[in-house]
Amino acid sequence: MDIRQLRYFVTVAEEANFTRAAARLHLAQPGVSAQVRQLEKELGHPLLDRSGRSVTLTEVGEAVLPYARAALAAVEAVRQTADEFTGLLRGHVALGLVSGAAAAAHEFDVAAILAGFHEDHPQIEIALTEDTSERMLTALNRGELDIAVIGLAHEEPPPGISIQVLVDEPLVAAVAPDDPALTPPDRTSIPLAELRDRPLISLPRGTGLRGVLDRACAQAGFQPRIAFEAAAPLFLAQLAARGLGVAVIPALPAGAASAFGVRTLEITEPRLRGRVALAWRTDGPSSPAATVFLDLLRTNLIAPGERCLRVQPDAP
Repeated sequence: MDIRQLRYFVTVAEEANFTRAAARLHLAQPGVSAQVRQLEKELGHPLLDRSGRSVTLTEVGEAVLPYARAALAAVEAVRQTADEFTGLLRGHVALGLVSGAAAAAHEFDVAAILAGFHEDHPQIEIALTEDTSERMLTALNRGELDIAVIGLAHEEPPPGISIQVLVDEPLVAAVAPDDPALTPPDRTSIPLAELRDRPLISLPRGTGLRGVLDRACAQAGFQPRIAFEAAAPLFLAQLAARGLGVAVIPALPAGAASAFGVRTLEITEPRLRGRVALAWRTDGPSSPAATVFLDLLRTNLIAPGERCLRVQPDAP
């Protein structure tokens, strides 16, 4: 008995006709008939009743058919598993990074993870792009990206997208040391409403942080006055240090504010959060290589202390 005989038997049973089965298998009818007879001989029972105008299953044939189908399915599963490992050796992964992600290197080291993955899987091609979060979400939905590191503009991801939050920290107003907002001098926060008429320095439209700011200002009843835009949060702080406006940025690491020549005030009423997340399609990446790379990122892209780690929803 071999898998070919089982495939011929199942096909004849499904077509109820040797000629149609042979055509479906792209084989000559006598060859199909001979192989099925050989299977019957090995089993010691007729599986097909050939006496009528159409071929029907005998009682033994009906009992054998489910097992024959299961055997064929198992063989196909073996092939698929082998194909997946072949894909891991010669796959392709499209990764997107939010603009200015390099400025967040103190949070996680994407370059080190890419280097390690390339060392383990040198035949996998990794295409790395940098763009706004909004455009990368569109690219994920279209299948143009497998995975992306994005800034979140909303509490929940859009339909069809799963996320793992990597960074979740308050947004602050960075100002020059002589800014009038620093009155009294020991002040540590500033209500969002006080930024209504101030020139603001922010990330561009389409980024998660900008989406959070625009939405909060709209809910507060005003439109932010954006004086300068740049992709790197630390550059925004440098502009604020020159007195060019109030930079809305994620909270800086200890000592960084003074190093950049700014003071920071946490934005309140409401408190705003800057969140960076790993994002992928909920139905999973399209290739085995991308699936393995996503697993690697989910394990290793964790900010120091694993702070604010959250998954939503579960990956498939």
